[in-house]
Amino acid sequence: MSIKKAAAAALVVALGVTSLAACGTDEVRGAAGKTGEPAPKTVTLVSHDSFNASKEVLAAFTKQTGFTVKVLKSGDAGEAVNKEILTKGSPQGDVFFGVDNTLLSRALDNGIFVPYEAKGLDRIPAAYQLDKEHRVTPIDSGDICVNYDKKYFADKKLAPPVTFDDLAKPAYKDLLVVENPERSSPGLGFLLGTAAKYGDEGWQDYWKKLKANGVKTVDSWELAYNQEFSGSAGGKQAKGDRPLVVSYASSPPVEVLYGEPQPKVAPTGVSTGTCFRQTEFAGLLDGAKNPEGGKALIDFLISKKFQEDMPLQMFVNPVAKDAALPELFTKHGVVIDKPETMAPEKIAEKRDPWIQQWSSLVLK
Repeated sequence: MSIKKAAAAALVVALGVTSLAACGTDEVRGAAGKTGEPAPKTVTLVSHDSFNASKEVLAAFTKQTGFTVKVLKSGDAGEAVNKEILTKGSPQGDVFFGVDNTLLSRALDNGIFVPYEAKGLDRIPAAYQLDKEHRVTPIDSGDICVNYDKKYFADKKLAPPVTFDDLAKPAYKDLLVVENPERSSPGLGFLLGTAAKYGDEGWQDYWKKLKANGVKTVDSWELAYNQEFSGSAGGKQAKGDRPLVVSYASSPPVEVLYGEPQPKVAPTGVSTGTCFRQTEFAGLLDGAKNPEGGKALIDFLISKKFQEDMPLQMFVNPVAKDAALPELFTKHGVVIDKPETMAPEKIAEKRDPWIQQWSSLVLK
């Protein structure tokens, strides 16, 4: 998610995939807490609503460490981060998963995490390791991109857009629906993508062009993708009439997996020149009751076993170099070679002013 997103993971919730909590075992191994107290048997993972993992994989963690995972879902990514800020020092759990690069500075500046250098971190490319103090560990990545309805463009004999520039062309007037960046993780990612592409000043001129070209704004990804977008299963049922939507590069494999009947080819495509890279992190919470269990869980989140479980659970990409993608992703997904990116420090400085400027420009 999310974004968080809940970033990419919101797809799971929207398409009706049930979230899974961990199953446990009676055997307990782990460091004891205070002198004379038994070691905690449970490690609590706080996350956004879109966290999902298979029972088998979480059971493997319990067998390996003796700790049972309790998953505490805490709203969308922004809401979940804010709750941890408000409970700083007395957190709801031991580990927080789901803060992404668009919100990372907010979490770090408020000091909700303590440093921990995870075992196996050398398997994760340096490009994902945005915090040199290791207060957070990169877990997954995904690309926020415009998706298109293949049938619409085939019927109209119109080439689908590829780039940000294309979206402002008259040929695509009244076709695009986006999410409000003040309320939506993919909406914020798309705004940051346009700022990365056109610069601190140029992005406003670009949005003026999009507004003149009939862009439609809604509050959430679910409304945009499952109500307004003509290419999704939900959008077809809702008679959505917008063949372009801000979603994820992983959305086409989702449409295949949950299609009834399952199509041989994804009904949606990705405009590969409209993407912004989103990375999600996990961190050990300051004041965690079970810090040893928390460290073991972070180690497990970047293990090959968990990393290879994520794509079909949360529809995100693993960050570990030794983790393979499932066939569904390799066959129906796309690889974004050059997504737009932005330094967390710049996001921290510009995020709120840009959202205010965007609201004045687009919503009025």
